[in-house]
Amino acid sequence: MPQKSKNPLTAMTAGCIAGAVEATCVWPMEYIKTQLQLQSKAAGSKPRGLAPTLVGSVPKAGIRFGGNSLIKESLRDKNGDLSPAKNFVAGLGAGVSEALIVVAPVETVKTKVIELNMPFVTGLKHIVKTEGISGIYKGAFATALKQGSNQGLRFMWFNEYKRRMTSNGETNLTPLLSFLGGMSAGCFSTLGNNPFDVIKTRLQGSKGSHYTGTLDCLKKILKNEGFLALYAGVVPRLGRVVPGQGIIFMSFESIQRTLESSFSIFKP
Repeated sequence: MPQKSKNPLTAMTAGCIAGAVEATCVWPMEYIKTQLQLQSKAAGSKPRGLAPTLVGSVPKAGIRFGGNSLIKESLRDKNGDLSPAKNFVAGLGAGVSEALIVVAPVETVKTKVIELNMPFVTGLKHIVKTEGISGIYKGAFATALKQGSNQGLRFMWFNEYKRRMTSNGETNLTPLLSFLGGMSAGCFSTLGNNPFDVIKTRLQGSKGSHYTGTLDCLKKILKNEGFLALYAGVVPRLGRVVPGQGIIFMSFESIQRTLESSFSIFKP
């Protein structure tokens, strides 16, 4: 049987709540990953960047899951089915949307307050003062590449996993199965697009002016540091993304079912 259509509003609301839960749970590994990618040698500095991460996590996840649901509904065939390729396109579109609306400015501020060891508001003022408003959109193209490929791979994997585990929608995923599916999707997407994440982080760091753009950054990393530098921070990123995606997909599936069963506005 084909997958049932979903209400994009339900997906957006459930995504907002799940995003806040996930960001809070996995923040320590995100901080370590960013430090490694920036090649920071600062010792004893206070952990920074949680505030902008939390500020961005709620709308980011809402746009991601809501956008993915909206695009999926427009791509279904006459039988209501979606191929893995269409699931990738839906995830890609959702990822690019969240990148340009939320992720690029939030990630820029987060990266710089971590590197410069500044509080959120102080770091934001520093960026605007030294670089102007455009400074918070450094690395936007690289961010769109990273988020688009990230969510395309992630949703393609998870939706195929969900289809197989639920006999094409005949049953619901248990919380444990949702958690395992999210973890496997996180692992798959991280290994597939870590180079984009490294490039994005370099461009958004305080030394981002050393690069003229995404391609220049890639060339300089390969020339000066070698291919393996594109996988800097991959271990802590896996440590953050794998459980984080388990948490967010498990939370999303449970919250979505609760909203659908409890409020008429969220019914399919």
